[in-house]
Amino acid sequence: MVQRLLFALAVLLPAAAQAEVPQCRLPPLISAPALPAPDGPRRVLPVAGYTLALSWSPEYCRTRGHDPRAAFQCGGKLGRFGFILHGLWPEAQPGNWPQWCEAAPLSAETVRRNLCMTPSPDLLAHEWAKHGACMSGSPDGYFKAGAALLRALHYPDMTRLARRPGLTAGDLRAAFRGATPFLPAAAIRVKTNGRGWLEEVHVCYGKDFRPAPCADRGADDGAPLKIWRGN
Repeated sequence: MVQRLLFALAVLLPAAAQAEVPQCRLPPLISAPALPAPDGPRRVLPVAGYTLALSWSPEYCRTRGHDPRAAFQCGGKLGRFGFILHGLWPEAQPGNWPQWCEAAPLSAETVRRNLCMTPSPDLLAHEWAKHGACMSGSPDGYFKAGAALLRALHYPDMTRLARRPGLTAGDLRAAFRGATPFLPAAAIRVKTNGRGWLEEVHVCYGKDFRPAPCADRGADDGAPLKIWRGN
């Protein structure tokens, strides 16, 4: 499945520059966390599509700068982050996705190698165990698939957007489309918290790995949007 994804990306998606990448300093050594205990039932289901979930790190780190559990992402150990990869999720039916399939352990080198993409060992372990094992037989294959999708995206100027008066979720979708023209607005889900601050952007794909309309688009185009740039 992952091999088909990588081949499809090479054929279907335009050649793209690296997505926004921070100045990231990998630690020389790191321990691999144990895989987490399932937080729900095991569901082995046919995959009908995918969601690439991008977390807006400044908002996540807004109140976590001194949290040791968020030290890699928020404490400046690796660098300063904009969007990071939360995860690549296989989808089946809305609200009923594959999860918690049989998962091999993570190696320390696999965790280290992917910290600039997802700067949290615990999150890497969680995403592999809950989502990745349902679409790939190996952790390395799963993370390579997420990285390939990530590299096909370009990011808008988030600092300029954050300063725009009257910013809306539709403005953010339009900015993503301007930066990555093959990405239709209907394939972009904008997730905000209860106060209207940007938390995540999700990109939806069909089973063929082409961008596809999201079943739930999150914030409506006209919804006011705020973007935190504080870290």
